[in-house]
Amino acid sequence: APHRKAGLLAGMGMTEKQGGSDVRANLTRAEPDDADTHRLTGHKWFCSAPMSDAFLVLAQAAAGLTCFLLPRVLPDGSRNAFSIVRLKDKLGNRSNASAEIELDAAAAHRVGAEGRGVRTILEMVAATRLDCVLGSAALLRRASAEATWHAAHRSAFGARLIDQPLMTNVLADLAVEAEAATLLGLRLAAAVDRTADGEGDQHERALRRIGLPLAKFWVCKRTPAAIAEALECLGGNGYVEESGLPLLFRESPLNSVWEGSGNVNALDVLRALQREPEVLDAWLTEVGAVRGADRRLDAAITEVLGWLADVESAAAQARRVAGAMAACLQAALLVRHAPPEVADAFTASRLASDVVPAGTMGTLPHGVDVRGLAARAMPG
Repeated sequence: APHRKAGLLAGMGMTEKQGGSDVRANLTRAEPDDADTHRLTGHKWFCSAPMSDAFLVLAQAAAGLTCFLLPRVLPDGSRNAFSIVRLKDKLGNRSNASAEIELDAAAAHRVGAEGRGVRTILEMVAATRLDCVLGSAALLRRASAEATWHAAHRSAFGARLIDQPLMTNVLADLAVEAEAATLLGLRLAAAVDRTADGEGDQHERALRRIGLPLAKFWVCKRTPAAIAEALECLGGNGYVEESGLPLLFRESPLNSVWEGSGNVNALDVLRALQREPEVLDAWLTEVGAVRGADRRLDAAITEVLGWLADVESAAAQARRVAGAMAACLQAALLVRHAPPEVADAFTASRLASDVVPAGTMGTLPHGVDVRGLAARAMPG
């Protein structure tokens, strides 16, 4: 029984067959049972960590979509009406199971106000987005370490790989990517810590609101390509399981999918900019702290502000906007906290010629026939 455990694990179940990111389309029903309990009936297409002791679940109550805490084991020691249909056969992240589940009048307790389920669960979403950013930064650091270690101890064409100019360039680029991701993740972790009580400094709250979807989009989206480069540094050995790189590569796409895909987070950035003016002020305060220190960063910030002048019509360019804002934020942090050569390498390669560096898709400019191109690739 839960009360006999020293600690409890909590999972979540929001996604259903008819709606992944669109959780408002959930069909799971919540019927009141007594003053403290509802009975939940429905299906969840993705239940994260189904071995947990309790789950945050969204269900439709009388007043609308509501958040509930659903225990696996009831106070009398009996099992709740929570059935695992099957485990997902995933690309990676296999040791952290995901499952399809059925709820058959399962007992659950309301969390937050009825009908405000999305708002209630956003606190958990924010925490998970930070986990995704830090997890991707850790994957980048590990991959970079594996690549540089291999290159330092492998010789080819008469010299160590790490001393071959082109390989040195690749390794340095990987190192810069990892350091920028780490700095941004830690800065946002500080913002989360400073607002943990729901209060805190207004700037930190606003930075958390805009910074988490920015970083979640940008860092997590760039990680798979960077880890593929690290894997290639080991040559054929990098494609072999015992090197450890295939595990990192299989894990790398997950954080971009989890808790809102790239599009969801990029659009969330635009939503925040439209509805909460203070978030742009927070971003400007962060990047403006080093104004004048790097002309390329100054130019990139100016370009971003030009795009944001018409943010309401920028939906198709949301990835470009989010990528640019995230890269500027990383650059500002590197200028403030990293050695000058690291900051210079980042701004020279990520901001000098185009405010959105290569490495993500979905950034075709205005005027391109995107519908026609997509239709051309459609089978049949």
